[in-house]
Amino acid sequence: MLITLNKLHLNQKGIVKKINCDDKITRRLYDLGLLENTKIFPIFSSPFGDPVAYEFRGNIIAIRNDDASNILIEI
Repeated sequence: MLITLNKLHLNQKGIVKKINCDDKITRRLYDLGLLENTKIFPIFSSPFGDPVAYEFRGNIIAIRNDDASNILIEI
């Protein structure tokens, strides 16, 4: 089942299938190691729910919900 990254619940694991962000954000995510078929899961949400911290490949980064809504995940 495909959903967007921002719909993934805390500690629910998913696999990145497609990144549809603008070129600048996509390049930055690729540089950080967030590629297709990478396992990812949210580990912490800020008090207002935006941004959310995600863990993948031993990295933890915060991604805004606007950008997370453009990343397709398979659960």
